Amino acid sequence: MSNSLNRRNWIKTSAMLAGGVAFLSSTVNKLAAMPLVRKMRTGNTMLAEETALMQAPAAMKARLMANENPFGPSATAKKAITDSLDTSYQYTFASIFNMRLKVASYEGVKANNVLLSSGSSPLLLAAAMYYSKGGKNIITGDPSYDDLPTQAEHFDGKWVKVPLTADYKLDLDAMEAKVDGNTGLVYICNPNNPTATVVDTEKLKGFCERVSKKTLVFVDEAYIDYLPNPKAVSMMDCVKAGQNVIIARTFSKLYGFAGLRFGYIIGQPDTIKTLGNYTPGWAGLSSTTLAAALASYNETEYLQDALKKTNASKEFLYETLKKEGYTYIPSSANFVMFPLKMDGKKFADEMMKRGVALRDWKLNGQDWCRVSIGRMDEMEAFAAAFKEIS
Repeated sequence: MSNSLNRRNWIKTSAMLAGGVAFLSSTVNKLAAMPLVRKMRTGNTMLAEETALMQAPAAMKARLMANENPFGPSATAKKAITDSLDTSYQYTFASIFNMRLKVASYEGVKANNVLLSSGSSPLLLAAAMYYSKGGKNIITGDPSYDDLPTQAEHFDGKWVKVPLTADYKLDLDAMEAKVDGNTGLVYICNPNNPTATVVDTEKLKGFCERVSKKTLVFVDEAYIDYLPNPKAVSMMDCVKAGQNVIIARTFSKLYGFAGLRFGYIIGQPDTIKTLGNYTPGWAGLSSTTLAAALASYNETEYLQDALKKTNASKEFLYETLKKEGYTYIPSSANFVMFPLKMDGKKFADEMMKRGVALRDWKLNGQDWCRVSIGRMDEMEAFAAAFKEIS
């Protein structure tokens, strides 16, 4: 066999190397353009959950404070991770390209509408950094997931909080009324965290159509996979219609990737290109995570099984609360909020002493608990501890 390179293969290889150098140069320039983080964030939801975990006893019986999926990732994802190890010395360019195409095909958009990331957190940070420039307002529900607005405050953005409706849903009318010339974006978490409520789909579509003409609407659909028909509730059609809307998705919930870290946003090409300058891009995703994501994306049978188990645990929780004389907010996600009859911090501390980690909350001057849905053994541990102190 000749040792000389085939001319056609040589040309192809040279082109690939040239493309790789250009890609790397572009990435270096993007990272160099990213603003420096000037302040440490404090006091947001994710850090509170981290603190709760760090304070947990060694023999924790139920990890119910971070809205994770204790049934995942799937067997398919795990096998893909193992199989990918042999080529994990390679950069992930091809995997990212393939995953972007896969997401775009499923959602009915183009590849340049998609930006991948290690979970949704870096994407929330990117939006916070860019859309808070010049002291812009970030409008959210109150309470709602606060990662984006707390980050924006650390870049001199202004956080405008809008109280929820009487049934604990985002007040779209009141949020729209707050939009003005200084609004950087409106953040909609649907289903909402921590209340697990969903707004009316048609009303939200109308909201996106009107408000996106004035400012960006960022719709965080982290928990949408827990709904019976996610596609019917999603605001993806708003992006397809050319509206100034971003849709965020994460595998950290039903897919069970909270530790593996994978997520993406879908928006208009110019928006995706802009926010891409504020993320590490390909450098933030490992080959193992990408292999798992590619293998398990829309793995229907597994997702349906995880959802079935989640709903069974949720129903057990509902019954436990009712037996002890407690009410709760009906949940459209993998967590439930219920009002307490004692000080929230004391309740959380007492539950922690019994090996159950959860979150306490203040809402409308009332102490509340947000409990994530775990495996049935974890829910039974919650029930046993709850009965001792309720």
